[in-house]
Amino acid sequence: MCAALPGSSFPRLVEVMAKLLAPDGCPWDREQTLETLKPFLVEETYEVIDALERGDIAGHQEELGDLLMQVVFHAALRQGEGRFTIDDVVEVIVDKLVRRHPHVFGPAGASDVKTAGEVLTQWEQIKAAEKQAAKDGTGPVRTLAGVPRALPALARAQKLGSKAGRVGFDWGGWEGSLAKVREEVGEVEDLARTGATATPGEHHEIGDLLFAVVNLARKLEVDAEAALGDACSRFARRFEFIEDRLLERGRSPSESNLDEMDALWNDAKAAGVGVTAIAGAQET
Repeated sequence: MCAALPGSSFPRLVEVMAKLLAPDGCPWDREQTLETLKPFLVEETYEVIDALERGDIAGHQEELGDLLMQVVFHAALRQGEGRFTIDDVVEVIVDKLVRRHPHVFGPAGASDVKTAGEVLTQWEQIKAAEKQAAKDGTGPVRTLAGVPRALPALARAQKLGSKAGRVGFDWGGWEGSLAKVREEVGEVEDLARTGATATPGEHHEIGDLLFAVVNLARKLEVDAEAALGDACSRFARRFEFIEDRLLERGRSPSESNLDEMDALWNDAKAAGVGVTAIAGAQET
């Protein structure tokens, strides 16, 4: 007996969703709209990432299912509007993948790309040509078009910097990016020394500093969003270490002082509290 092909179970999910949305289906599902589903789409995406970061294989499998259900749910609602079906969704992404990988699916000699970097450049070139053709001469295709405003700010900054860099608007190496970070730190310091707080100028300069740090991260091939996420988790676990040690001494953080807590922080750091196993990551 032959094993089922990967993906052969997908129609079953589509059938289940159709049953949930049928007149005799689930009242809750039938009340949902594309607008009400947006928070769930975001939540399920982050739960997939959380399972990955925890190394939870079973959780990863389950959360991918929840995310896939959201995709099918959205497509089912659009089908109800007469807009498109899940098959249209699959067809569009399959066609896009084939079209933008001529080095894999094209005839011999269609593309001579060999490295991951060359693949990305080719992808952007094909994408730009497609967008220009779609506009039918109604205006220029913007280099930064397609970067969603709804992305977390760090991820959006990294994506914007990467796209600009691919057309040459970038420092030649990490050194230039680091110099820009230092320049922005100086501008923040100059404003801070005036004694004013929460001013529009400080808002602007802090934003510039964060953007410069993200560009430095990109040059060092570090995912800024993931790096800050790990730093947040590391901070939380080390602060819990401080709380636990203080509790052993019969005190809370509010009953301690900065010197004592800083010493405990260093103890937590020396003990490796909060360190995650990330390839190429450096302890801070």
